[in-house]
Amino acid sequence: MNVLGPRTATSVNRVPDMGQPTKPLTNSPPVTKSMFQHVKIEHLVAGFSGGVASTLILHPLDLLKIRFAVNDGRNAIPSYAGLGNAVTTIFRQEGIKGLYKGVTPNVWGSGSAWGFYFLFYNSIKAWIQGDNTKKPLGPALHMTAAAEAGILTLMITNPVWVVKTRLCLQFDKPNDPSKSYSGMWDAFRKIYGAEGVRGLYKGFVPGMFGVSHGALQFMTYEEMKTFYNEYRRLPIDAKLETSEYIVFAAFSKLIAAGLTYPYQVIRARLQDQHREYRGTWHCITQTWRYERTRGFYKGIGPNLLRVIPATIITFVVYENLSSYLIKLNIIPS
Repeated sequence: MNVLGPRTATSVNRVPDMGQPTKPLTNSPPVTKSMFQHVKIEHLVAGFSGGVASTLILHPLDLLKIRFAVNDGRNAIPSYAGLGNAVTTIFRQEGIKGLYKGVTPNVWGSGSAWGFYFLFYNSIKAWIQGDNTKKPLGPALHMTAAAEAGILTLMITNPVWVVKTRLCLQFDKPNDPSKSYSGMWDAFRKIYGAEGVRGLYKGFVPGMFGVSHGALQFMTYEEMKTFYNEYRRLPIDAKLETSEYIVFAAFSKLIAAGLTYPYQVIRARLQDQHREYRGTWHCITQTWRYERTRGFYKGIGPNLLRVIPATIITFVVYENLSSYLIKLNIIPS
């Protein structure tokens, strides 16, 4: 009986040379993967899920931030004495539905933005690391990867943010029917019909400045995780506890939001259908002329109340879901 199993054709005729040691194949050059070979769809799915979850929970605060940000005291839009007054006024005049105006494009925008951001960021990061997840990048390379991911994401999602802003700023029926929107797709159609592609990319320039926001946030977040794991003498890609993700996500968002908030005010004002600016610089000079520094930080209160919990929800969902999906390996890369 042949207990070793069937012999292949190659094993029948091969006679090992016992006198010569086998040489290892070390002369072949290492294979360098392209950027696309580092793409893992798990990051897209996990990022999208985190963005959708945080948006559905916290959209009313996003609506309040936009309404505070665009109120320069010179246009005929509602003015609120504070957060509490804003909530009660909107609820009394527009009902609970008023607090969720623009939620559909916000869900799509936030979900796709976070999904694409995590996808691009992790693909670029893996390409820089050469698939060695234990190789530290340092602040400069983390910021580079995050900035490149932010630019790519903004190019895809800017039209959705324009639609979301327009829907959040619908207070009553405007005189111009081209600026009255019944929903997300109606807004897309009317903005494109009246203003062309340029209308869908209003606020793109200050949005590019906003890339620094994501770069600062991700750099801070990654460096804190790296430092913490090195302090614990663990690999830098070691999984953390949920409470640790919460602390790092909140702290990194607070730093980034405080330093880069003015661009969000300028972008919201450029996208507002109730005012017309000649461009980004005109909007900046007008804001400074009439409101000074305070004008660039309008709405930062409701913004921080929204973005810090939103970031915590998004990052906790992303970190746990991406780890679970990659471990299962059920989504083809």
